[in-house]
Amino acid sequence: MEAAPVIPVLNIANALTTLRVLLVPVFAVFVVLGEMEHAGWQIAATVAFAVASITDYVDGWIARRRNLVTSFGKVADPIADKALIGTALVLLSGYGVVPWWVTTLILVREIGITAMRFLVLRHGVIPASPGGKLKTMLQSIGIGWLLLPLPGGLHDLGLWVIYAAMVVTVVTGVDYVVRAIRLSRT
Repeated sequence: MEAAPVIPVLNIANALTTLRVLLVPVFAVFVVLGEMEHAGWQIAATVAFAVASITDYVDGWIARRRNLVTSFGKVADPIADKALIGTALVLLSGYGVVPWWVTTLILVREIGITAMRFLVLRHGVIPASPGGKLKTMLQSIGIGWLLLPLPGGLHDLGLWVIYAAMVVTVVTGVDYVVRAIRLSRT
């Protein structure tokens, strides 16, 4: 019987995940410096957020494509995602852009489902669903939109995307709970 190949922890997918983690405080500093009132800082924050968000897609794609999935990546990737989205939502709520109840609902779901996924790991992995990917995409688009210095009506469109993301977040959260219950019974 042939031994499974050893995948190095130091690889491009994990480097991109680490970059995302490192971009979170950079992004936060840009938002705080601009106080959601200075276009230059808002654009800088949007760029930092966009780069970090893009690494979320690219690192997973590379890891699967090049068979670079590691235990580090399985743990660090969701933590990096939650740190980025959570920081963005808390800051946007802190500056009165997103209602606190929306941020609270999304964060409770995100933290709860991430914890649940770790708890059921001994039974198996709950892979991301298409709905989960849609949720992430809507959250990222909505946050990125709201970070931009746009006029009223255009800016409000970002809030509607966040509301749609919130609905998908709750629905997929229920789906993950059902899948976790089924998995834990096996």
